[in-house]
Amino acid sequence: MSNDFPRRKIIHVDMDAFYASVEQLDHPELRGKPIAVGGNSKRGVVAAASYEARKFGVRSAMSSVIAQRNCPELIFVKPRFDRYKEISHQIRNIFHEYTDLVEPLSLDEAYLDVTVNKKGNPSATLIAKEIRQKIFDTTGLNASAGISINKFIAKVASDVNKPNGQKTVNPEEVLQFLEDLEIRKFYGVGKVTAEKMYKLGIFTGKDLKQKTLEFLEENFGKSGSHYYYVVRGIHTSPVKPHRIPKSVGAERTFSENLSSEIFMLERLDHIASELERRLKKSKIAGKTVTLKIKYSDFTLNTRSKTLPYYIAEKELILETAKELLYQEKLQNSVRLLGISLANLNTEKDTKTPKKESVSVQLKFDF
Repeated sequence: MSNDFPRRKIIHVDMDAFYASVEQLDHPELRGKPIAVGGNSKRGVVAAASYEARKFGVRSAMSSVIAQRNCPELIFVKPRFDRYKEISHQIRNIFHEYTDLVEPLSLDEAYLDVTVNKKGNPSATLIAKEIRQKIFDTTGLNASAGISINKFIAKVASDVNKPNGQKTVNPEEVLQFLEDLEIRKFYGVGKVTAEKMYKLGIFTGKDLKQKTLEFLEENFGKSGSHYYYVVRGIHTSPVKPHRIPKSVGAERTFSENLSSEIFMLERLDHIASELERRLKKSKIAGKTVTLKIKYSDFTLNTRSKTLPYYIAEKELILETAKELLYQEKLQNSVRLLGISLANLNTEKDTKTPKKESVSVQLKFDF
């Protein structure tokens, strides 16, 4: 990284199987057993799985039917979000003992910037260890952590020694760490993108680094420049204590699959009403409407349209969503519909600066 880029000490803390671990904590009879938080009906979805269940291939967002098939001994537990929020609040209080630069990503994970911290501790590695121990002493739950020079690397590093471990990627180790990393482990590279990269001969960070900026932008659009920079250790996004949402949405999973567009329009009306409520509560408007369709075979389809003006009213949202619904023929019966609004009036232009030459030259106490 060039010397004109910010020098930061970032920790990404991620609770281990949070919802499932809370249930095992509160219900000792569930400890050591494969459990899934979520509904066990034929329409149910796994919200979280214990590590015992993960050994059988049970994962979050998986259909409950498939999860039960993978693990016949699986125990389903109804989620208790009030309890999860209560513990999450305790954990965030611990974070704020060290820094006010805390960016929660969800109830169970957050970024912390400890470059300058309340304890005056120069070692981000020791701070992460101390935080994890304090979380365990306070809640009885385990956390993992990643420590490095920016949010992207810290996020990736937090998965390396899970569960109940941590990984520090020191400044001088950054480039080698990224070059050796399997492309599917790059944060933000999902299954579809990984498959596309494989076809282009990109299997590791080293392969990715050999591709030009032009090549990556041609094949991956705006994400191409992101990949170009992060593999070189450049990710300038600061830890934001008050995160500004990039999109606002609402969706519904139906008790029975829908095959009639008339019934879908009725559901979209309700979803658009809920979206309008959320937008007005946050005093947000947006230009890009996206319709999300999940078919009965779990195939996901999204359709988007960007308007020349900001909207937040139900009527305009619904009108655009209808247009997107009729844009192409439905492939199957539908189990979920969602509408989201992006390109919000809260966003600022934060494009990564284009640099001709990039290298990592960070030498400070870590």
